[in-house]
Formats: sequence, structure tokens, C-alpha cells
Amino acid sequence: METSGGIQASLAGRYASALFSLARDEKQIDAVSRSLDSLGSALVDSREFAQLVASPLVDRGDAGKAFAAVAAQLKLDPITANFLGVLARNGRKGRLAEVVRLFRRLAADHRGETTAEVVSARPLSDNQIAALKAKLKSRAGRDVTVDAKTDPTILGGLIVKLGSEMIDDSLRTKLNRLAQAMKG
Repeated sequence: METSGGIQASLAGRYASALFSLARDEKQIDAVSRSLDSLGSALVDSREFAQLVASPLVDRGDAGKAFAAVAAQLKLDPITANFLGVLARNGRKGRLAEVVRLFRRLAADHRGETTAEVVSARPLSDNQIAALKAKLKSRAGRDVTVDAKTDPTILGGLIVKLGSEMIDDSLRTKLNRLAQAMKG
């Protein structure tokens, strides 16, 4: 089963595709999406949760217990809560952020939206994301979901990939162009 943009090619892509298929079959895409949004926010907002997910020292059993506690605290839907248990049991907890990102892309495609991959030096605010969505919607002619990532090495500005189009307005690229122009 080849899915949007070759998502199934990676391990996280296979997990995201399996979760999406289950959510679609159970007519729970919106509930799972909301739960994954909560998990994505928790990964950004909670240093302890991010460390738990990233640490190779946390064994599968402890990860499963911790994920069950997080699922209860965040009031995640049953499909997502069970999925977290599967990630923990299979030793794949470190893939959570990528699974969340890829599931969002699958859900957006399902809703007929285009996904724009956006890289910024620092996390974008909700207002900045809303303004960016509006500009991208006028450019694409349909709703756009923003898949935002941060990369401090771009220094400032944005790199946006919308379909096959790449818009690199990063400070790093501008400085590189200036350096090339000065060399002659």
C-alpha cells in the first residue's frame, strides 16, 4: 500500500500509515488527530516527556507504563492510547514525533488539503502559522496544513516546501548568496 508522498517508505511511515488506516476504518480520524496534536504539544512543552521519548535507557515496560499515564493525563482517545502502548512494546517510542508529523500529513491529504513543510529557526506562534496558512492557501488555491519544524542553523526566515515548489527565504541562504556575490 503506497500512501501519500511515499510515507510508507520509513519505519515511522509504516506506523503512521497503520494508525491512519485504523483511525479511518473506525471513523476516528478527527479524534486521533486531536490526540496526536496533544502529544505533539507535550513533546514540545514538556522537557520530561521529550526526554522519556528520546532516552534509550527507558526500557519497554517502563515506557509502556509512562505512556499509559500520559494517555490518561492528556485524555487521549482509545486508539491513540493503544497505539502508544504498541510503540512502547515494540521499542519504537523514539519515533513518536515523526509518526505524529506523518499522520498529520495523511489526515490532511484525506481531507483534500495540501501540506506545506515549513522550517523556521524558532517555533512559530499560532498567529504566525495562521497568517502563513492564509498566504499559502491563496498561492495553492486550496486549504493548506502546515507541518512546522525548527532548525536553528537557518538563523532566521523560513524554508517552505509546498508540493514540488521550494521557497528558501532563510537568513543562512541569504548570507550564502551575499558571500558568493562578494567573491565575484
